[in-house]
Order: sequence, then C-alpha cells, then structure tokens
Amino acid sequence: MQKELNIHVIPLKVRFGADEFLDHELTAEEFYHRLAAGGPFPQTSQPSPEDFLHLYRKLLADHDAVLSIHLSANLSGTLNAAALAKAELDGKVELIDSKNISLGIGLLLKEAARLIAAQHPLAEIVKKLEATRNRIVTLFTLDTLDYLHKGGRIGKVPNLLGSLLKIKPLIRVNEDGVYVLQGVARNRERALKSMVQTFQEQAAGRKPSALFVAHGAALEAAQQLKKDLEETFQIAVSAFTQVGPVIGAHTGPGTVGAALLVE
Repeated sequence: MQKELNIHVIPLKVRFGADEFLDHELTAEEFYHRLAAGGPFPQTSQPSPEDFLHLYRKLLADHDAVLSIHLSANLSGTLNAAALAKAELDGKVELIDSKNISLGIGLLLKEAARLIAAQHPLAEIVKKLEATRNRIVTLFTLDTLDYLHKGGRIGKVPNLLGSLLKIKPLIRVNEDGVYVLQGVARNRERALKSMVQTFQEQAAGRKPSALFVAHGAALEAAQQLKKDLEETFQIAVSAFTQVGPVIGAHTGPGTVGAALLVE
C-alpha cells in the first residue's frame, strides 16, 4: 500500500535488549522467531521530532502541504513528536490522530489517498477523515494480555492476567483510540466467532465498504477469520498481512485482528 499510494512512512522502533531495529528492518517472521526464542522482552520507541522535521521539510520543498496521519495519541507519543516538528515550520502541515492502530490506520490512509486523488481541498479532506475514523471498527483477539500489560498499553483493559491464562480476550479500539475489553472466549474458535458477531453489532444498519485482516504468527486462525468475515459481509478482504514488530511487541504471538470500514 505504501508503494501503491505513494505514502511516506516514518517507522517506530523495536528493541531486544541492545539490539534496536526500525519497524521495517525486522520482518514479521524474524520478529516472532525472536519472541519464540526467549531473551529480552521487546520494547518500542517513537520517532523523534527531528525525524518528522526532516521529512516535512523534504516534502514541503515540492508539495503544497503535508497530511500526516498517526497512531492513536492515547497509545503513543508519536503524534506529539510530529506536533513539535510542525511548530518549527512555516509550511502547511495537517496532523490527524487516527485514534486507531495498524489495520485501522491502513483504512484511513486508503481513504485519504482516494480523497487526494479526487483533488478535494485539504481542509475538506481533514474534515472527511475525522468523520471516517468514526466509521472504522478495529477488533483483535490475543493469546494473552501479558504483552499489553508489560508494554504499558493495557489502556482500559483490566489486568486480569491470572484469571485469563486460559481465556482469549477480545479487544476493541474505542472512539478515543484506547484498548477496551470487548469480551472473552474460552478458546480461539469461540473468540473468532465472537469477533464476527461484534463486527455485525458494530456495523448494524451500515454498509461495509472495506475490510482488512492481520495476524501475529497465527496464519490458520487469520485465514478462518477472513473466510468468516467475507461470508458475513459479502465483501472481499482487500489486505491480508502479518502484524509488524512494533504492534506485535504489544500484542504478542497468536494475535488475530481485523478492521472494517462502514459507510
């Protein structure tokens, strides 16, 4: 999508002890292999304001404006770093809090690219994207809450580690861009069925227009979710991928998720 839509990405970083990687420098396969091997617990860090300043200046040299879309401000300080960079510039930079993660951001980016291609004015694009983010439903199920807890991203999800050891939590990204516990299931099969049901409830009365699915070292479960969602909503999944290292550091292996855009 990055290449197809000509999107510029400033990656976050993931660290295993003294080893630090930009998100794209470590493939998903390599990342989950490292997790399985044990060792230091992965940590993540945001880009610096200087990282954004460098790219903004480069883009403003031959563009009228920059539209900069970010990971939920309630889950990361990335948006704040971008704001500090914007304050140093005279050029036009519009910052948007996606209030989402991963696949949800992908759906917002896809809509942004469509609006830009249709030559909508920038102010109108910003307004439309702020409305669009309220029409994106993002859900995922985890093998454990341990990674969210250790990574400090537990949000409004209660720390039920002791009682959830053998239960699969279903997490939703709410309208504030915070993780909330949507429900629990006794096994992955029931968790996937619960996810489909929750998508139906969240999309009630609205037409689905785009659907993305991703997983963290859980291909078979993700394929099942893809099949179930496509049959339920009668639309094709347009992106099917693995969760990258930075998000994976907070969700862990066994993660299966999806994001749905409704009209």
